[in-house]
Amino acid sequence: MATIEECREALDRLSENLAQAEGDVRSAAALDRSLSCRITDLDITFMGRLADGHIRDVITVPGPPPERAQIRLCLAGDDLVALVNGELHFAKAWASGRVKLEAGLLDLLRLRSLL
Repeated sequence: MATIEECREALDRLSENLAQAEGDVRSAAALDRSLSCRITDLDITFMGRLADGHIRDVITVPGPPPERAQIRLCLAGDDLVALVNGELHFAKAWASGRVKLEAGLLDLLRLRSLL
């Protein structure tokens, strides 16, 4: 089971990857939206903001998020680490229910290039 620190490092790497992206991925990552990433097996939520291709102002809160973010991820810690490391394909994980992504329809359409 991934630790809180490993999950935080994975989010930091994801932010770096988004910042270095180009083309359609860069455009999708340029959204300015609140973001939450619920780690089910650790019973914590990382909350922050996706802005200018970076995940910024990340804080960790126990349990479910206290407020509803515009983009919401929910998954196990090991799955977050595997996704960021390229060991787990997002579309397959989402289709199998291992990863849940919730957002408004227009945001989902823009985010599809990240998947």
